[in-house]
Amino acid sequence: MQSSISLSLSSSSPITVRSNGGANSAASDLFFSNTATPSQLRFCGLRREAFSGCKSSNNALLFKQLRPKTKISASLSTNGNSSKGFDYDLVIIGAGVGGHGAALHAVEKGLKTAIIEGDVVGGTCVNRGCVPSKALLAVSGRMRELQNEHHMKSFGLQVAAAGYDRQGVADHAQNLATKIRNNLTNSMKSLGVDILTGFGSVVGPQKVKYGKVGGTETVITAKNIIIATGSVPFVPKGVEVDGKTVITSDHALKLETVPEWIVIVGSGYIGLEFSDVYTALGSEVTFVEALDQLMPGFDPEIGKLAQRVLINPRKIDYHTGVFATKITPAKDGKPVTIELIDAKTKEPKDTLEVDAALIATGRAPFTNGLGLENVNVETQRGFIPVDERMRVIDSKGELVPHLYCIGDANGKMMLAHAASAQGISVVEQVSGKDHVLNHLSIPAACFTHPEISMVGLTEPQAREKAEKEGFEISIAKTSFKANTKALAENEGEGIAKMIYRPDNGEILGVHIFGMHAADLIHEASNAIALGTRIQDIKYAVHAHPTLSEVIDELFKSAKVKNEVSSAVAEPVPV
Repeated sequence: MQSSISLSLSSSSPITVRSNGGANSAASDLFFSNTATPSQLRFCGLRREAFSGCKSSNNALLFKQLRPKTKISASLSTNGNSSKGFDYDLVIIGAGVGGHGAALHAVEKGLKTAIIEGDVVGGTCVNRGCVPSKALLAVSGRMRELQNEHHMKSFGLQVAAAGYDRQGVADHAQNLATKIRNNLTNSMKSLGVDILTGFGSVVGPQKVKYGKVGGTETVITAKNIIIATGSVPFVPKGVEVDGKTVITSDHALKLETVPEWIVIVGSGYIGLEFSDVYTALGSEVTFVEALDQLMPGFDPEIGKLAQRVLINPRKIDYHTGVFATKITPAKDGKPVTIELIDAKTKEPKDTLEVDAALIATGRAPFTNGLGLENVNVETQRGFIPVDERMRVIDSKGELVPHLYCIGDANGKMMLAHAASAQGISVVEQVSGKDHVLNHLSIPAACFTHPEISMVGLTEPQAREKAEKEGFEISIAKTSFKANTKALAENEGEGIAKMIYRPDNGEILGVHIFGMHAADLIHEASNAIALGTRIQDIKYAVHAHPTLSEVIDELFKSAKVKNEVSSAVAEPVPV
């Protein structure tokens, strides 16, 4: 569960490549060259027709050209041999989902790999984010269903009053995190990845040190380095977190209490998911949102429907267009106090007195103390600047050879699976294949009940892009109310929406609100990644009766003027 998605649609400015010469300058020239031909390039998440002059009918030939002539693979029980003159081919600082994905792919490519972790393997996602939150949401989903007497009666079921054991729920979340953390650790150990314990930092070109703070440190060399240090909860000024009554998502996932009334500051992914958990367990929730509408990061139409289903019928109220300038924990019998001001005029608006407050205002990159000054790199709002290939950029706008940054630390797309995809992309590059990841093909999901998922552009973003580039867009929609499987589950609430180009069938964005939306989005995501047009994918066959037919009907309902597949423009890397 992550807090924000940031996509830039503008072209990157030209970047000068800096080489440190020496024995590795030839490798630098290979990886940093901007003169590669299509036969030298491999794109992940880019349309197959992105290469000039390539047609759909030539895809088989194109992929044949892209296939590497020599396949490099590592034994499942060995970590390969390092490049001459280095301790490792690749050292990864941070063993979260991004670092783990990069490490496994590196070993597959025959690279001797080490990963440095100062806390616990799995990072935020496994220990304090995606994984334990899904355990809590699994509980809230079942509680919500059992508590809905009308819903249960519609199945002919009679259920006694549902209850829960708070500690049992908390244990379920922590047990799941422990299990997944052990799985990640064992997968790296079985492949021979060296797991180095301690805080890692860059001490110079192709050099890293690690060890306990204030203790003995070890310096190692690596042909390439990936920074994958992730993020931490962002706490605004004026907010005093005590970990008991004023908490972040890190504390909330432990579920040490279920307050009667809790304020959630921020209505993005994190806030929405926790509102689902708390209300299912009996809490009253109040949202405090700085912008004028709830769920500002979602497609507006989906956001309005989600508010009608996820907010209005539940024990939730909200204040929009306000800042929480001061939050004081409960103390000496006094409640948590929250002072609100108008977001525009800055005039005082209200003071809330509640049992608890959850700060869900996003996440901040964890990049302090990484030794970036040793390679002349300056962060931007805490994020490490990178280009579209995740190569780190120094303060002069030049690329730092052999240094990459993936995941939340670079701020491109703060999602665990995006970090993993970026890590795999980097490994492809250091293995000798140029590789660009199209972030517009990466899906996102909010695991409320029902779920919300999305990929690509929202309708306002698509309209802005269409106006700038001079093309038309169209909208297609389908309802879960027309889907047999959804009706069999008595879960007909929901829609799927697609924004597309009617002239060539290009899919610009897909948004789903409904049962298992998080699972359904991937057909659209893969279509965008592979450049599959509507006029082709609408002939795909879906099993009946399944929820996937919602997406099938979505594709079939689109009206494309040109039924013949044609190449679309190469997407702008972000």
